[in-house]
Amino acid sequence: MKEQQIHVSNMYGKLEDLHAISTDTTTNDFCNSMFKSPNKDVICTECYSQTMLRTYRKNMQPCLRRNSEMLSSYILEDRFIPTILDRVFRFNAHGELINRTHFRNLLAIVNKNPHCTFALWTKRFSIVNKVLEEEAKPKNLVLIYSNPIINTIINPLKNWNLSKHFDKTFNNVDFNQFEEKQNCTGQKCKDCLECYSENDTSMIVEAVKINGRIKKGR
Repeated sequence: MKEQQIHVSNMYGKLEDLHAISTDTTTNDFCNSMFKSPNKDVICTECYSQTMLRTYRKNMQPCLRRNSEMLSSYILEDRFIPTILDRVFRFNAHGELINRTHFRNLLAIVNKNPHCTFALWTKRFSIVNKVLEEEAKPKNLVLIYSNPIINTIINPLKNWNLSKHFDKTFNNVDFNQFEEKQNCTGQKCKDCLECYSENDTSMIVEAVKINGRIKKGR
């Protein structure tokens, strides 16, 4: 019987030509709790991944669920840590950090591939901060705090939970709010790479989208 390997996804749309390691949003307790939040200012209530994986991309669930189980259950042996040939790579195109083991395994992937720059989006700063108290942050990892609250913009340098380890924040706003600050405005990620680079951009701001289209009202 063939041993299971971490699944690497080919991305499309905004993420065209990029690859990602993701997990199953629909079986993540944190994601499900945020998706069901009664507070409609929580961006997770608009989660594209929950919709996709429960409907028209349901066929993706088995491989992402295997990733969830492998990454969060035990520390991977080196033979299960993938070699990445890309220049830039994404974590969490779907899903969220599950636990500390999950994050430690992502760090192992980053450390095994020093030629590649990895970007990790997460709302779970407490997991990141706890692990990085014990392990060094790799130089080829860009950590992005995914701000859960719409129409707030967080500066990572001025937030004590983020300032030590996070490089950037990703913030969602209504299309007609903070228009002068919106700097993620429809280009493909491969043509921008602001999130995947060390630069002076510490706050990424994007209008709320549903199925890839800007939402005009809530």
